[in-house]
Amino acid sequence: MIGTLGHPRIFLCTHDTDMRKSFDSLRGIIRGSMHLDPLTDCLFVFKNKRGDRIKVVYWDCDGFAMWYKVLQRGTFQFPDLANFNSAGIEVDSSTLRMILDGVDLGTIRRQQRYRRSHQPQQSGLQPEPAPLS
Repeated sequence: MIGTLGHPRIFLCTHDTDMRKSFDSLRGIIRGSMHLDPLTDCLFVFKNKRGDRIKVVYWDCDGFAMWYKVLQRGTFQFPDLANFNSAGIEVDSSTLRMILDGVDLGTIRRQQRYRRSHQPQQSGLQPEPAPLS
């Protein structure tokens, strides 16, 4: 399901969310608070105050789709969201996987790796080939 989306950008809402909210209400949070376009190929992740419920909303070609999980025991361990000024932060797929798997993100340390930016390439422009030596 979500794995069929390729490599979408993933945004965590930094505010606790009422899990009774529907597609329209969550879309309003994405536009109004997170200042993002809900029609993009992104996953938008929301959690409740207790941290035992999570909703993922995304645009699926012809309509919105939602993935919802309620834990029977324990909580989802989100990054420390109190230190962020914006209503949404971007994470990578491995961070989302760790959240879903119950990993406490405060206890892990990542090694530095090279990462390409998400800057879209202008159409019609091809990267120049490296010179032959």
